Amino acid sequence: MKIDKATLTDIPQLCTLLDELFSQEAEFTPNHTLQEKGLSKIISNENVGVILVVRESQKLIGMVNILFTISTALGERVGNLEDFVVLPEYRNCGIGTKLLSYAVTFAEKIGCQRITLLTDDDNEDAHRFYVRNGFSRSSMVPFRLNTLDT
Repeated sequence: MKIDKATLTDIPQLCTLLDELFSQEAEFTPNHTLQEKGLSKIISNENVGVILVVRESQKLIGMVNILFTISTALGERVGNLEDFVVLPEYRNCGIGTKLLSYAVTFAEKIGCQRITLLTDDDNEDAHRFYVRNGFSRSSMVPFRLNTLDT
């Protein structure tokens, strides 16, 4: 098992991982055309973010994105953790914990002062996982506006 940055050639396998993730989430549905577009933009611009992957031989078995922005409250770079998924057959054996730890260390090394993430409100397994790994529930409540619908 190896954890490293995704490359453009990984996009088809990243889409498969996103299919798995989006099939579990209420707000999203898989769309490879849009996924490929977004993944390409992240991989091609280190200022936007990074996609970290877990490789077993040539197969991608897990992924996580860290997207960057600047916090005016902290005056520094912060990261938004998104698209965290491990294939079902590889879950519950520590891979997710290793990937999350790697992502947090990576973010710290490049100057991120805070990492924020979102999970579905009813995903109790994910909530317990993140708490076990040092995250705490925020008092902030997310709201969304899809500008394509307005």
